[in-house]
Amino acid sequence: MTRLIELENLKKRFRVKEAWGKVRYIHAVENVPLYIEQGETLGLVGESGCGKTTLGRTILRLHEPSSGKIFFRGQDITHADMLPYRRKMQIIFQDPSSSLNPRMTVGEIVGEPIDIHHLASSRPERKDRINYLLSRVGLNSEHANRYPHEFSGGQQQRIGIARALAVEPEFIVCDEPVSALDVSIQSQIVNMLEDMQRELGLTYLFIAHDISVVRHISRRIGVMYLGNLVELAASKELYKNPLHPYTKTLLQAVPIPDPRITRSRQRTILNGEIPSPMDLPPGCRFSTLCPNAMQCCSETAPMLKEIAPGHQVACHLFT
Repeated sequence: MTRLIELENLKKRFRVKEAWGKVRYIHAVENVPLYIEQGETLGLVGESGCGKTTLGRTILRLHEPSSGKIFFRGQDITHADMLPYRRKMQIIFQDPSSSLNPRMTVGEIVGEPIDIHHLASSRPERKDRINYLLSRVGLNSEHANRYPHEFSGGQQQRIGIARALAVEPEFIVCDEPVSALDVSIQSQIVNMLEDMQRELGLTYLFIAHDISVVRHISRRIGVMYLGNLVELAASKELYKNPLHPYTKTLLQAVPIPDPRITRSRQRTILNGEIPSPMDLPPGCRFSTLCPNAMQCCSETAPMLKEIAPGHQVACHLFT
């Protein structure tokens, strides 16, 4: 299959100025090698602050990368003019209420990217295009004259999706698109994203905390910890055979709605402290919590290595 997105050792560090003029850096994303094939959904999971959202925004150059390279269809776009690529690469934000301009009507919000990229030659064509996009996400033409605050959270997220679809993109970063919604609304949004992917041939980077949602929608899943990609595998393979100790801990934390199974489950208790992203330990970043840590773990950072076809892990236990 064609690789739509490819990253080479992507890094993103944020400069932080402290007292007395001292400058330090937050290591948000470090040396991430990743690719996303055309038409697939790549899930990205990890705890809050691990760099998932930063990675997604850096791919779109909403954050400028500190180093590394970003390729779209084989073209290096790391330092390219992004306006032509905005039509091809879009994002659905986590919080729909804060990502929609409260002073603009829904029609103006959805129509703005159409105007920027000159996708309608006349006002009637523009109106028809907006109405089509709203109907595509389960809204109707009457909603175009309303403001974002008049809609529920699920409807606001549908507006955000319509805005992303307005330029007919090929790749969409879904940044926790269902985390702020009720469970019943979550399923509606996820099903709608899957339907659109089949019909329009879209490619997704799906970022989420809810591992069950990621498992449902993703073909492959990447696991991040403190800016590093620690494991990458096919969705079923990752759940059946997790290799990295952090991945195992994440899966053990997923609640099971059966008290008998819950009581009998074996869980790993992590002892220690999570390092600060401004003051990272040498070697493996998970070594301060890992129950299997060895001497080499605190000295040398493990590289992402393919253990089985399509299954990669960054852990000294497998080197």
